[in-house]
Amino acid sequence: MLYSIFQKLFYKIRQETVLSIAVLLALLSACFVLPDASYFGYIDFRTLTILFSLMTVMAGLQRQGVFTRFAYSLLSRTNSITSLVFVLVGLCFFCSMLITNDVALLTFVPFSFAVLGQLPEASGKKLLTPVVCLQTIAANLGSMLTPIGNPQNLYLYGKSQLSFSAFLQLMLPYTLLSAILLSVCIFYLGHPHRQQTVSSSIQNPTTNAAQKKPALIRLYIVLFFFCLLAVLHVLPYPTVFVLVLLGALIADKKVLAQVDYSLLATFLAFFIFIGNLGRIPAFASWLSAALSGREILISVLASQVMSNVPAALLLSGFSNNVPALIVGTNLGGLGTLIASMASLISYRQIARKLPEQKGQYFLLFTLANIGFLAILLVFATAVHP
Repeated sequence: MLYSIFQKLFYKIRQETVLSIAVLLALLSACFVLPDASYFGYIDFRTLTILFSLMTVMAGLQRQGVFTRFAYSLLSRTNSITSLVFVLVGLCFFCSMLITNDVALLTFVPFSFAVLGQLPEASGKKLLTPVVCLQTIAANLGSMLTPIGNPQNLYLYGKSQLSFSAFLQLMLPYTLLSAILLSVCIFYLGHPHRQQTVSSSIQNPTTNAAQKKPALIRLYIVLFFFCLLAVLHVLPYPTVFVLVLLGALIADKKVLAQVDYSLLATFLAFFIFIGNLGRIPAFASWLSAALSGREILISVLASQVMSNVPAALLLSGFSNNVPALIVGTNLGGLGTLIASMASLISYRQIARKLPEQKGQYFLLFTLANIGFLAILLVFATAVHP
Protein backbone atom coordinates (compact mmCIF):
# COMPACT_ATOMS: atom_id res chain seq x y z
CA MET A 1 0.00 0.00 0.00
CA LEU A 2 2.72 2.46 1.05
CA TYR A 3 4.83 1.46 -1.95
CA SER A 4 1.90 2.15 -4.28
CA ILE A 5 1.40 5.61 -2.78
CA PHE A 6 5.09 6.51 -3.20
CA GLN A 7 5.04 5.14 -6.74
CA LYS A 8 2.09 7.36 -7.68
CA LEU A 9 3.73 10.34 -5.97
CA PHE A 10 7.01 9.77 -7.83
CA TYR A 11 5.12 9.52 -11.15
CA LYS A 12 3.29 12.78 -10.41
CA ILE A 13 6.57 14.54 -9.55
CA ARG A 14 8.09 13.32 -12.83
CA GLN A 15 5.07 14.63 -14.73
CA GLU A 16 5.14 18.03 -12.97
CA THR A 17 8.82 18.54 -12.24
CA VAL A 18 8.80 22.34 -12.39
CA LEU A 19 5.70 22.58 -10.19
CA SER A 20 7.21 20.14 -7.68
CA ILE A 21 10.43 22.16 -7.47
CA ALA A 22 8.47 25.40 -7.11
CA VAL A 23 6.40 24.02 -4.23
CA LEU A 24 9.52 22.65 -2.54
CA LEU A 25 11.27 26.01 -2.81
CA ALA A 26 8.19 27.81 -1.45
CA LEU A 27 8.05 25.44 1.54
CA LEU A 28 11.79 25.79 2.23
CA SER A 29 11.60 29.58 2.06
CA ALA A 30 8.67 29.50 4.49
CA CYS A 31 11.04 27.95 7.06
CA PHE A 32 13.10 31.16 6.98
CA VAL A 33 10.20 33.62 6.63
CA LEU A 34 7.24 32.29 8.58
CA PRO A 35 3.81 32.69 6.92
CA ASP A 36 2.05 35.94 7.76
CA ALA A 37 -0.34 38.44 6.20
CA SER A 38 2.43 39.71 3.88
CA TYR A 39 2.21 36.48 1.88
CA PHE A 40 -0.93 37.73 0.16
CA GLY A 41 1.01 40.72 -1.11
CA TYR A 42 3.39 38.39 -2.96
CA ILE A 43 0.72 37.11 -5.32
CA ASP A 44 0.13 38.82 -8.65
CA PHE A 45 -3.58 38.10 -9.02
CA ARG A 46 -3.74 40.06 -12.25
CA THR A 47 -1.30 37.72 -13.98
CA LEU A 48 -2.99 34.59 -12.61
CA THR A 49 -6.53 35.59 -13.58
CA ILE A 50 -5.64 36.83 -17.07
CA LEU A 51 -3.53 33.73 -17.68
CA PHE A 52 -6.43 31.51 -16.62
CA SER A 53 -8.80 33.46 -18.88
CA LEU A 54 -6.51 33.22 -21.90
CA MET A 55 -5.88 29.50 -21.40
CA THR A 56 -9.62 28.85 -21.12
CA VAL A 57 -10.41 30.76 -24.30
CA MET A 58 -7.57 29.14 -26.26
CA ALA A 59 -8.64 25.66 -25.09
CA GLY A 60 -12.20 26.44 -26.20
CA LEU A 61 -11.17 27.56 -29.67
CA GLN A 62 -8.87 24.56 -29.98
CA ARG A 63 -11.70 22.19 -29.02
CA GLN A 64 -13.75 23.65 -31.85
CA GLY A 65 -10.98 22.96 -34.35
CA VAL A 66 -10.62 26.64 -35.26
CA PHE A 67 -6.83 26.55 -35.55
CA THR A 68 -6.59 23.35 -37.59
CA ARG A 69 -9.25 24.54 -40.05
CA PHE A 70 -7.37 27.80 -40.47
CA ALA A 71 -4.15 25.84 -41.01
CA TYR A 72 -5.68 23.64 -43.69
CA SER A 73 -7.12 26.65 -45.51
CA LEU A 74 -3.55 27.95 -45.88
CA LEU A 75 -2.15 24.52 -46.62
CA SER A 76 -4.54 23.97 -49.52
CA ARG A 77 -2.84 26.85 -51.36
CA THR A 78 0.65 25.34 -51.28
CA ASN A 79 2.19 23.79 -54.39
CA SER A 80 5.76 22.95 -53.34
CA ILE A 81 7.65 21.44 -50.42
CA THR A 82 9.18 24.83 -49.59
CA SER A 83 5.80 26.55 -49.43
CA LEU A 84 4.41 23.64 -47.41
CA VAL A 85 7.20 23.99 -44.82
CA PHE A 86 6.73 27.76 -44.81
CA VAL A 87 3.08 27.26 -43.86
CA LEU A 88 3.77 24.66 -41.17
CA VAL A 89 6.56 26.68 -39.54
CA GLY A 90 4.88 30.03 -40.17
CA LEU A 91 1.72 28.88 -38.42
CA CYS A 92 3.71 28.28 -35.24
CA PHE A 93 5.63 31.55 -35.58
CA PHE A 94 2.70 33.90 -36.21
CA CYS A 95 -0.07 32.12 -34.31
CA SER A 96 2.06 31.87 -31.15
CA MET A 97 1.92 35.67 -30.96
CA LEU A 98 -1.79 35.40 -30.10
CA ILE A 99 -2.54 31.83 -29.00
CA THR A 100 0.72 31.27 -27.01
CA ASN A 101 3.65 29.02 -27.90
CA ASP A 102 2.20 26.05 -25.99
CA VAL A 103 -1.12 26.06 -27.85
CA ALA A 104 0.62 26.61 -31.20
CA LEU A 105 2.78 23.51 -30.70
CA LEU A 106 -0.04 21.41 -29.23
CA THR A 107 -2.10 22.21 -32.34
CA PHE A 108 0.31 22.34 -35.25
CA VAL A 109 2.89 19.66 -34.42
CA PRO A 110 0.30 16.83 -34.57
CA PHE A 111 -1.16 18.57 -37.64
CA SER A 112 2.29 18.42 -39.26
CA PHE A 113 2.58 14.70 -38.52
CA ALA A 114 -0.68 14.15 -40.36
CA VAL A 115 0.27 16.39 -43.28
CA LEU A 116 3.82 15.12 -43.82
CA GLY A 117 2.58 11.56 -43.45
CA GLN A 118 0.71 12.03 -46.74
CA LEU A 119 3.89 12.78 -48.67
CA PRO A 120 5.90 10.00 -50.32
CA GLU A 121 7.55 8.06 -47.49
CA ALA A 122 11.12 9.16 -48.28
CA SER A 123 10.23 12.87 -48.29
CA GLY A 124 7.86 12.74 -45.32
CA LYS A 125 10.27 10.94 -42.98
CA LYS A 126 13.22 13.09 -44.04
CA LEU A 127 11.31 16.32 -43.41
CA LEU A 128 9.49 15.47 -40.20
CA THR A 129 12.29 15.89 -37.67
CA PRO A 130 13.70 19.18 -39.03
CA VAL A 131 10.21 20.62 -39.58
CA VAL A 132 9.12 19.91 -35.99
CA CYS A 133 12.44 21.33 -34.77
CA LEU A 134 11.87 24.55 -36.73
CA GLN A 135 8.24 24.70 -35.56
CA THR A 136 9.40 24.57 -31.95
CA ILE A 137 11.97 27.31 -32.47
CA ALA A 138 9.39 29.35 -34.41
CA ALA A 139 6.79 29.09 -31.64
CA ASN A 140 9.28 30.17 -28.98
CA LEU A 141 10.51 33.09 -31.10
CA GLY A 142 7.17 34.26 -32.48
CA SER A 143 5.62 34.30 -29.02
CA MET A 144 8.17 36.84 -27.77
CA LEU A 145 6.62 39.69 -29.78
CA THR A 146 3.45 40.17 -27.71
CA PRO A 147 2.57 40.29 -24.02
CA ILE A 148 0.20 37.34 -24.48
CA GLY A 149 2.60 35.18 -26.50
CA ASN A 150 3.89 33.31 -23.46
CA PRO A 151 3.35 33.32 -19.67
CA GLN A 152 6.51 35.18 -18.70
CA ASN A 153 5.70 38.00 -21.12
CA LEU A 154 2.26 38.43 -19.57
CA TYR A 155 3.79 38.64 -16.11
CA LEU A 156 6.71 40.92 -17.02
CA TYR A 157 4.50 43.17 -19.15
CA GLY A 158 2.27 43.84 -16.15
CA LYS A 159 5.30 44.43 -13.92
CA SER A 160 7.13 46.70 -16.37
CA GLN A 161 4.36 49.29 -16.82
CA LEU A 162 5.34 49.43 -20.52
CA SER A 163 2.67 50.45 -22.99
CA PHE A 164 1.59 47.85 -25.52
CA SER A 165 3.33 49.72 -28.35
CA ALA A 166 6.52 50.06 -26.28
CA PHE A 167 6.53 46.30 -25.66
CA LEU A 168 6.14 45.64 -29.40
CA GLN A 169 8.95 48.08 -30.21
CA LEU A 170 11.21 46.37 -27.66
CA MET A 171 10.77 42.88 -29.15
CA LEU A 172 10.15 43.71 -32.83
CA PRO A 173 13.84 43.78 -33.90
CA TYR A 174 14.39 40.31 -32.42
CA THR A 175 11.22 39.01 -34.05
CA LEU A 176 12.22 40.34 -37.48
CA LEU A 177 15.70 38.85 -37.21
CA SER A 178 14.15 35.55 -36.11
CA ALA A 179 11.82 35.57 -39.13
CA ILE A 180 14.81 36.06 -41.46
CA LEU A 181 16.78 33.24 -39.83
CA LEU A 182 13.80 30.89 -40.01
CA SER A 183 13.22 31.77 -43.67
CA VAL A 184 16.83 30.92 -44.52
CA CYS A 185 16.48 27.55 -42.76
CA ILE A 186 13.20 26.80 -44.56
CA PHE A 187 14.67 27.57 -47.99
CA TYR A 188 17.66 25.36 -47.18
CA LEU A 189 15.39 22.55 -46.00
CA GLY A 190 13.09 22.73 -49.01
CA HIS A 191 15.78 23.15 -51.66
CA PRO A 192 16.47 19.39 -52.23
CA HIS A 193 12.72 18.87 -52.81
CA ARG A 194 12.16 21.88 -55.06
CA GLN A 195 10.95 19.77 -57.99
CA GLN A 196 8.28 17.97 -55.96
CA THR A 197 4.69 19.26 -56.03
CA VAL A 198 2.28 18.63 -53.18
CA SER A 199 -1.01 20.39 -53.91
CA SER A 200 -2.74 17.34 -55.32
CA SER A 201 -1.58 14.90 -52.65
CA ILE A 202 -2.47 16.70 -49.39
CA GLN A 203 -5.93 16.09 -47.95
CA ASN A 204 -7.49 17.69 -44.87
CA PRO A 205 -5.91 15.83 -41.94
CA THR A 206 -8.20 17.38 -39.32
CA THR A 207 -9.63 14.72 -37.04
CA ASN A 208 -11.23 16.89 -34.36
CA ALA A 209 -14.12 14.89 -33.00
CA ALA A 210 -15.89 17.86 -31.43
CA GLN A 211 -18.87 19.15 -33.34
CA LYS A 212 -18.31 22.63 -34.69
CA LYS A 213 -20.58 25.12 -32.91
CA PRO A 214 -20.51 28.57 -34.55
CA ALA A 215 -22.20 30.24 -31.56
CA LEU A 216 -19.57 28.85 -29.21
CA ILE A 217 -16.76 29.97 -31.50
CA ARG A 218 -18.22 33.49 -31.57
CA LEU A 219 -18.45 33.47 -27.77
CA TYR A 220 -14.78 32.54 -27.40
CA ILE A 221 -13.72 35.18 -29.93
CA VAL A 222 -15.60 37.84 -27.94
CA LEU A 223 -14.06 36.59 -24.69
CA PHE A 224 -10.61 36.67 -26.29
CA PHE A 225 -11.21 40.30 -27.23
CA PHE A 226 -12.14 41.00 -23.59
CA CYS A 227 -8.91 39.30 -22.47
CA LEU A 228 -6.90 41.58 -24.74
CA LEU A 229 -8.66 44.61 -23.25
CA ALA A 230 -7.74 43.37 -19.77
CA VAL A 231 -4.09 42.97 -20.81
CA LEU A 232 -4.18 46.54 -22.15
CA HIS A 233 -5.70 47.80 -18.87
CA VAL A 234 -8.88 48.90 -20.65
CA LEU A 235 -11.17 46.47 -18.79
CA PRO A 236 -10.68 45.47 -15.14
CA TYR A 237 -9.18 41.98 -15.00
CA PRO A 238 -11.60 40.70 -12.27
CA THR A 239 -14.53 41.49 -14.57
CA VAL A 240 -12.96 39.62 -17.49
CA PHE A 241 -12.11 36.66 -15.25
CA VAL A 242 -15.73 36.39 -14.10
CA LEU A 243 -17.05 36.71 -17.68
CA VAL A 244 -14.75 33.96 -18.97
CA LEU A 245 -15.51 31.66 -16.05
CA LEU A 246 -19.27 32.15 -16.36
CA GLY A 247 -19.11 31.76 -20.15
CA ALA A 248 -17.26 28.45 -19.81
CA LEU A 249 -19.53 27.16 -17.02
CA ILE A 250 -22.69 27.96 -18.94
CA ALA A 251 -21.69 27.11 -22.51
CA ASP A 252 -18.76 24.66 -22.40
CA LYS A 253 -17.97 23.15 -18.98
CA LYS A 254 -15.59 20.53 -20.36
CA VAL A 255 -13.14 23.20 -21.49
CA LEU A 256 -12.27 23.98 -17.85
CA ALA A 257 -10.66 20.54 -17.57
CA GLN A 258 -8.17 21.52 -20.28
CA VAL A 259 -6.76 24.54 -18.46
CA ASP A 260 -3.15 24.08 -17.35
CA TYR A 261 -3.71 24.44 -13.60
CA SER A 262 -0.19 23.18 -12.89
CA LEU A 263 1.18 26.32 -14.57
CA LEU A 264 -1.04 28.51 -12.40
CA ALA A 265 0.09 26.61 -9.30
CA THR A 266 3.73 26.99 -10.39
CA PHE A 267 3.27 30.77 -10.62
CA LEU A 268 1.66 30.82 -7.17
CA ALA A 269 4.49 28.80 -5.59
CA PHE A 270 7.17 30.98 -7.18
CA PHE A 271 5.41 34.15 -6.03
CA ILE A 272 5.71 32.87 -2.44
CA PHE A 273 9.33 31.78 -2.91
CA ILE A 274 10.41 35.08 -4.49
CA GLY A 275 8.50 37.14 -1.93
CA ASN A 276 10.24 35.32 0.90
CA LEU A 277 13.67 35.70 -0.70
CA GLY A 278 13.07 39.42 -0.97
CA ARG A 279 12.65 39.53 2.82
CA ILE A 280 16.07 37.96 3.39
CA PRO A 281 18.32 41.08 3.16
CA ALA A 282 21.63 39.31 2.50
CA PHE A 283 20.31 37.24 -0.39
CA ALA A 284 18.32 40.10 -1.91
CA SER A 285 21.39 42.39 -1.88
CA TRP A 286 23.63 39.72 -3.41
CA LEU A 287 21.30 38.81 -6.28
CA SER A 288 20.45 42.44 -7.03
CA ALA A 289 24.16 43.27 -7.29
CA ALA A 290 24.85 40.20 -9.45
CA LEU A 291 22.03 41.13 -11.86
CA SER A 292 22.89 44.80 -12.24
CA GLY A 293 23.98 45.44 -15.83
CA ARG A 294 23.88 41.72 -16.69
CA GLU A 295 20.12 41.14 -16.82
CA ILE A 296 20.01 39.74 -20.36
CA LEU A 297 22.91 37.33 -19.98
CA ILE A 298 21.88 36.05 -16.55
CA SER A 299 18.28 35.66 -17.72
CA VAL A 300 19.47 33.54 -20.65
CA LEU A 301 21.74 31.40 -18.45
CA ALA A 302 19.11 30.94 -15.74
CA SER A 303 16.54 29.89 -18.35
CA GLN A 304 18.79 27.06 -19.52
CA VAL A 305 18.56 25.25 -16.19
CA MET A 306 15.18 26.29 -14.77
CA SER A 307 13.13 27.29 -17.86
CA ASN A 308 12.36 30.87 -18.82
CA VAL A 309 9.07 31.23 -16.91
CA PRO A 310 10.59 30.46 -13.47
CA ALA A 311 13.65 32.53 -14.41
CA ALA A 312 11.42 35.54 -15.18
CA LEU A 313 9.53 35.12 -11.91
CA LEU A 314 12.72 34.78 -9.86
CA LEU A 315 14.86 37.51 -11.39
CA SER A 316 12.09 40.10 -11.63
CA GLY A 317 12.05 40.30 -7.85
CA PHE A 318 15.62 41.61 -7.79
CA SER A 319 15.96 43.92 -10.79
CA ASN A 320 14.15 47.06 -11.90
CA ASN A 321 15.41 46.66 -15.48
CA VAL A 322 12.35 44.70 -16.57
CA PRO A 323 12.78 45.40 -20.33
CA ALA A 324 16.16 43.65 -20.21
CA LEU A 325 14.56 40.72 -18.38
CA ILE A 326 11.88 40.54 -21.08
CA VAL A 327 14.56 40.28 -23.76
CA GLY A 328 16.69 37.84 -21.76
CA THR A 329 13.94 35.41 -20.79
CA ASN A 330 12.53 35.39 -24.32
CA LEU A 331 15.92 34.64 -25.85
CA GLY A 332 16.49 32.22 -22.99
CA GLY A 333 13.69 30.06 -24.35
CA LEU A 334 16.25 28.89 -26.89
CA GLY A 335 19.06 26.54 -25.92
CA THR A 336 18.37 23.45 -23.83
CA LEU A 337 15.26 21.33 -24.14
CA ILE A 338 13.94 22.69 -20.83
CA ALA A 339 14.78 26.35 -21.54
CA SER A 340 11.17 26.73 -22.65
CA MET A 341 8.76 24.13 -21.31
CA ALA A 342 6.81 24.44 -24.57
CA SER A 343 9.72 22.70 -26.30
CA LEU A 344 8.91 19.52 -24.40
CA ILE A 345 5.57 19.34 -26.22
CA SER A 346 7.32 18.72 -29.53
CA TYR A 347 9.86 16.33 -28.03
CA ARG A 348 7.11 14.21 -26.50
CA GLN A 349 5.33 14.04 -29.86
CA ILE A 350 8.52 12.85 -31.57
CA ALA A 351 9.28 10.35 -28.79
CA ARG A 352 5.73 8.96 -29.00
CA LYS A 353 5.31 8.80 -32.77
CA LEU A 354 8.91 8.20 -33.89
CA PRO A 355 10.86 6.81 -30.92
CA GLU A 356 13.72 5.74 -33.19
CA GLN A 357 14.28 9.40 -34.18
CA LYS A 358 14.17 11.05 -30.74
CA GLY A 359 17.97 10.97 -30.40
CA GLN A 360 18.39 12.54 -33.83
CA TYR A 361 15.74 15.14 -32.97
CA PHE A 362 17.41 16.01 -29.65
CA LEU A 363 20.78 16.55 -31.36
CA LEU A 364 19.29 18.64 -34.17
CA PHE A 365 17.17 20.63 -31.72
CA THR A 366 20.16 21.41 -29.48
CA LEU A 367 22.47 22.46 -32.33
CA ALA A 368 19.79 24.58 -34.03
CA ASN A 369 18.83 26.27 -30.76
CA ILE A 370 22.44 27.07 -29.90
CA GLY A 371 22.89 28.58 -33.36
CA PHE A 372 19.76 30.76 -33.11
CA LEU A 373 20.58 31.76 -29.54
CA ALA A 374 24.17 32.73 -30.38
CA ILE A 375 23.08 35.00 -33.25
CA LEU A 376 20.27 36.65 -31.27
CA LEU A 377 22.46 37.10 -28.19
CA VAL A 378 25.16 38.84 -30.25
CA PHE A 379 22.42 41.05 -31.68
CA ALA A 380 21.12 41.77 -28.18
CA THR A 381 24.54 42.87 -26.94
CA ALA A 382 24.75 45.26 -29.89
CA VAL A 383 21.28 46.70 -29.20
CA HIS A 384 21.72 46.77 -25.39
CA PRO A 385 25.48 47.18 -24.84
